[in-house]
Amino acid sequence: MKTVRLNNGVVMPAVGFGIYQIVPCDTERAVSEALEVGYRMIDTASSYFNEREVGNAVRGSGIKREELFITTKLWVQDYEYDDALRAFDRSMAQLGLDYIDLYLLHKPYGNYYAAWRAVERLYKEGCIRAIGVTSFSSERLQDLFLHNEVKPMVNQLETHPFFQQKEANEFLKREGIQHEAWAPFAEGKKDIFANPVIKAIAARHGKTAGNVILRWLNQRGVVVIPKSVHPERMVENLSIFDFTLTDAEMQAISALDEGRSPIYDDMDLATTRAIGTLKIHD
Repeated sequence: MKTVRLNNGVVMPAVGFGIYQIVPCDTERAVSEALEVGYRMIDTASSYFNEREVGNAVRGSGIKREELFITTKLWVQDYEYDDALRAFDRSMAQLGLDYIDLYLLHKPYGNYYAAWRAVERLYKEGCIRAIGVTSFSSERLQDLFLHNEVKPMVNQLETHPFFQQKEANEFLKREGIQHEAWAPFAEGKKDIFANPVIKAIAARHGKTAGNVILRWLNQRGVVVIPKSVHPERMVENLSIFDFTLTDAEMQAISALDEGRSPIYDDMDLATTRAIGTLKIHD
């Protein structure tokens, strides 16, 4: 497995297993199968409601804990300082683990300054190996690290051929913050797997469209967390290190960028209200 080194020296797999929208009753099986076929990074969140099932799969895998990289996330509802500390304890109890490898603030709304300072404390205490954020614009991310002690190690952004985050990618590289892609397949929107540019490149390499998308992200230095509940697709999504896209192929995919999300707009007022006020527990 190819890895990346975060700005604090922690080593992170370049490909992980995402479990957003996998229902709890399927999660333990899916994670167990992913671990069996070779994944060592699992990405969950308190708002996915499947941390307990992830923990069960991890403990049942027989794999040494130090060989695994487990990510979970803090929801906006718990962004006040003391709430964040309590929410972390709940996630630890659900997962049944002694530490978290990567802990992320899930969205850039609410009192994320207080949340970040709570997460900094947990990081300094050794409960978390690396900390970061999800879906933060470069402006909000820069503002966050300019006025706090610990610079985020990761920003997890919606990133795929139709929304390539080119400026954000360059900013993150300059600042030494790892770019990680959520929804690397655009959640299947715009018929991405049938895109003629991507399909033609895949045919030349004897690969699938999904392989090409993940390899394109990998060659841009972006960590990926594709999701699947099918073991054969899990294996396929790991099979991206035995070929290389040419500069011309990278440019052809680059030309697909539309500069906006086909999923939702984080800056849309209705979206920010809905996400910013969503409660995941009493």
